[in-house]
Amino acid sequence: MRLKSLCIGALCACLPLAAQAAEATYLGSFTWHGEGVNFGGFSGLEISDDGATFASTTDRGYLVTGRLVRAGDAMTAIEAGAPVPLMNSDGSPLGRYETDSEGLAWASDGTLYVSFEGDHRLMAFSAGGDQGRELPRAPDFAALQLNSGLEALAIGPDGALYAVPERSGRQDVPFPVYRFLGGRWDVAFHIPRLGPYLAVGADIAPDGTFYLLERDFVGIGFRSRVRRFGLDGSGGDTLIETHTGEFDNLEGIAVWHDGAGTRLTMISDDNFRLFQRTQLVEYRVTD
Repeated sequence: MRLKSLCIGALCACLPLAAQAAEATYLGSFTWHGEGVNFGGFSGLEISDDGATFASTTDRGYLVTGRLVRAGDAMTAIEAGAPVPLMNSDGSPLGRYETDSEGLAWASDGTLYVSFEGDHRLMAFSAGGDQGRELPRAPDFAALQLNSGLEALAIGPDGALYAVPERSGRQDVPFPVYRFLGGRWDVAFHIPRLGPYLAVGADIAPDGTFYLLERDFVGIGFRSRVRRFGLDGSGGDTLIETHTGEFDNLEGIAVWHDGAGTRLTMISDDNFRLFQRTQLVEYRVTD
């Protein structure tokens, strides 16, 4: 959720997700070519209500903000500033093993919440990426797998933060959805694991529906899946499941309304490799 009125969908946030037939229509993709050694590795994505402005975080602890230019449904250009390093509260840069920023959530007051793996934690930043402060850590975070920590992050209608680790420990163990509200952590619900997919991105629509982006690597390319749930864990219908190699390594997802339905915008992590691409891929979901 990004710069949204937190009262929208507050009532339905706690209701079970109704069983509805949904259709996800592919709208197109855009390959973003940037410059500089710190361009790339995008893992977190948030987009404003009107679909025009965005924020994204990278695996190297940088924040990029800018504007998405569209002609109808098609994305035609991206106008963005230079990557800005995320900083500690004292203005110092994050340490070498503290920079793997993955999930991103944009609160209505402009605060950016970022989840990190490696050193499993959440931090809150001003809109410019400075004045970072660490949130309390849940006891479970210490047991998260190396390089498979808090990949997905979203903010709910009531301001609660929801964080999902990339791995749950075993394929027959569901993903825990950690919730931070009122200064305390709990587990809001669990998401069943279906097949080899890993959790890599999440967002919550204005109506309180939780969207989970999952990714699988099969040796010759990536495939992606998007499922949605109520904030009580109900539902779980699959909206999107791509073919291997159809898109690059989609890791970030932003959910917003475009007047015709619910728009899903996803961004790929190119791992700073020349043979991969930074793509933005868009679908529209209608019930």
